[in-house]
Amino acid sequence: MGDAPTRRSPLQSYESRFARMPKSAFVVDEPFVSMVDLWVDPAGPGGAAAAGLLGVDALPTTPSTVVTGQDASVIWLGPQEWLITSGGRDAEALEAALRGAVSEHGGAAVDVSAQRTTLRLRGTHARDVLAKGCSLDLHPAVFGPGAAAQTTLSHAGVVLMPLSDNGSDYRIIGRSSFARYLADWLIDAAEEFGLDERT
Repeated sequence: MGDAPTRRSPLQSYESRFARMPKSAFVVDEPFVSMVDLWVDPAGPGGAAAAGLLGVDALPTTPSTVVTGQDASVIWLGPQEWLITSGGRDAEALEAALRGAVSEHGGAAVDVSAQRTTLRLRGTHARDVLAKGCSLDLHPAVFGPGAAAQTTLSHAGVVLMPLSDNGSDYRIIGRSSFARYLADWLIDAAEEFGLDERT
């Protein structure tokens, strides 16, 4: 048997371009985050079992919110649908564990890690960059930690999560097929803030 194929981020070739972005609005690639779509009745035994497995009190039922356990985040996508993300748990093992917890209660779990990728946008002008291509009200008073909105950034569908209470840190989850488009758009949108740093 040959060696297993090496995993590659869809943005592996962008490392040097990200490094040249302004400190006030820069992108970090966060590849290989485990992601599992989960469907289950949150009020039933399957929902309780999934929540326990993920280390949260309950699956979130408020639209556009996220709850975070010890090593996983649970993002509300619909009345009985969530996106589970984890930087520390193996995707296949997470999918199998969730499927085992919910399948006998009419639920399902599917590993979607290969379909999606994650970017982190940080800096004092991070919110200004997003505002150029996102119609959401991004003010931290209404869109702060604990929120997770499905929205459009430029022309790409994403899940956007604020990670700070001052609009300086966001996680962007998008389709892997749109990763380069998003990266190019973010680099272009942040360019003007590099001029501030050179004056």
